[in-house]
Amino acid sequence: MVESKGWDWNSVPENEKNVWIEPAIESYYFLDRWKKKGFREFLDLGCGMGRHSIQFARAGFKVSSFDIKKEAVTATSDWAEKEGLSVAGKVGDMLNLPYPDGLFDCIFCRNVINHSDTQGVKRSIAEIHRVLKNCGECYISLTSKATDGFMNTDWPLIDPNTKICMREGPEYGVPHYFADYDDIFELTKDFNVESIYHVENFYEQFGKGHSSFHYHVLISK
Repeated sequence: MVESKGWDWNSVPENEKNVWIEPAIESYYFLDRWKKKGFREFLDLGCGMGRHSIQFARAGFKVSSFDIKKEAVTATSDWAEKEGLSVAGKVGDMLNLPYPDGLFDCIFCRNVINHSDTQGVKRSIAEIHRVLKNCGECYISLTSKATDGFMNTDWPLIDPNTKICMREGPEYGVPHYFADYDDIFELTKDFNVESIYHVENFYEQFGKGHSSFHYHVLISK
């Protein structure tokens, strides 16, 4: 199993930082869904700069923010304090979540657990299962094997599903796990799979258009 490694937030260009304080489009659906279900205990697994922790705290959820990077948890806590919101931040490794069994009603984990190798992803999903309540739900996203990064021969292959990102920027040197449909069902065999979406995202980099594919997965316990 490779060593867990988070984003280098200091490498994010100034003109891109605003992207990471705006909630992802998927979060609005899950906020509405989980509020209607009466869920309250929320874990932002891989909180980054805090965009989803703040979003859910504003909506009245009891929020726990978790990240491997201290500067991410600090930024999230500082933002919450400025808004007068209560957010409980912890620094740690997703392979060993510092929470008791069955604590959370809902977990939001976007583009996080794929920053590991195959064994690491399996371990992270087992930890999600452990800390999620019975009848609780978790949203995860996984990078698809249809993404060009998986086919990039310049990225070292460390197991059949995992490559090391060699693209300059905050993810340089970070392992990337790539999934296909069968992988998802194998990874989530201890859960109920509620939905899977395979989505293509377009972005501009170095004056060129690129696309990436991700699986967006809702699982329940």
